Amino acid sequence: MLMGTCLTLFVSAWAFVRLWSVEAAAGMAFAAMLLPPLASWAANRRGPDDRWWDDPSGDPQSDEWWAELDGKKKPGPP
Repeated sequence: MLMGTCLTLFVSAWAFVRLWSVEAAAGMAFAAMLLPPLASWAANRRGPDDRWWDDPSGDPQSDEWWAELDGKKKPGPP
């Protein structure tokens, strides 16, 4: 929805709003410029229960090292 709003603001600003007020069109384009970073921030937000950093990577050695660094596993013999 944010990206649709961004496109609507940008296209309408330079398609017909500029005919009445260039300042308003520039303001609309500026507002449209701010929306894509906000949209990516909102779309990539993690939930409070999402513990993505605890997911195993698939590499057993790397997962073992991370478990040791996080204190979940005691270091084994060399």
